[in-house]
Amino acid sequence: MILPPLALLAGGLSTRLYPQTRTVPKSMLDVAGKPFIAIQLALLKKKGISKAVICLGNLGELIEDFVKDGSDFGLSVEYSYDGGTLLGTGGAVKKALPLLGDEFWIMYGDTYLDIDLAAMYSSFLKNDAPAMMAVFKNEDKWDKSNVLFDGTHVIKYDKRRPVPEMKYIDYGLALLKKECFDAVPEGAAIDLADIYKGLVEKNEMLGYEVKNRFYEIGSPKGLEETRKYLAGH
Repeated sequence: MILPPLALLAGGLSTRLYPQTRTVPKSMLDVAGKPFIAIQLALLKKKGISKAVICLGNLGELIEDFVKDGSDFGLSVEYSYDGGTLLGTGGAVKKALPLLGDEFWIMYGDTYLDIDLAAMYSSFLKNDAPAMMAVFKNEDKWDKSNVLFDGTHVIKYDKRRPVPEMKYIDYGLALLKKECFDAVPEGAAIDLADIYKGLVEKNEMLGYEVKNRFYEIGSPKGLEETRKYLAGH
């Protein structure tokens, strides 16, 4: 099975990790002896991804200088830069659409997600919906749960104002069709969470439950946990 290309979001300022990320992008932080993005790309290759588009902003040149065309990782890698204004996660994907095609994955540049991508894509193909979000039954354990999931669809999603009945969390991985971005103006700064919320409200966001917990390096605690986990693997 050929999997769609993946948009990897690595353009943020990473202020929660200051001062480490003032001069080094989060994706280049050392985790278990390697820049994190090297570990991430190796996992994506192992899971069947062949093409990635890295969405870059702050300090993005350092990432491009390291990854280059992706051949060292067995991947084809292209780049999309925000430009002079940070576009937010949604705006960054909108700008990268010409490189991504009609359907694609979206993943954050600070997450380690060990899941079966082919199984998720197969599920996506069986359903006539423009979007699918990976969800994890978190019950506020690893972070604040923000998803109400009925076993098929995400029926409520709110990162900013979660409610107690939300037991699942946005795992940080989604499959979308290009049409999901039709309403986003060119050059607009918008968060992916707002695009996802709109899809959920139209009952167009499928859910795909995953069982392995996520790891992330977006916070000092998460970075330490991920370092310990990957050092043991």
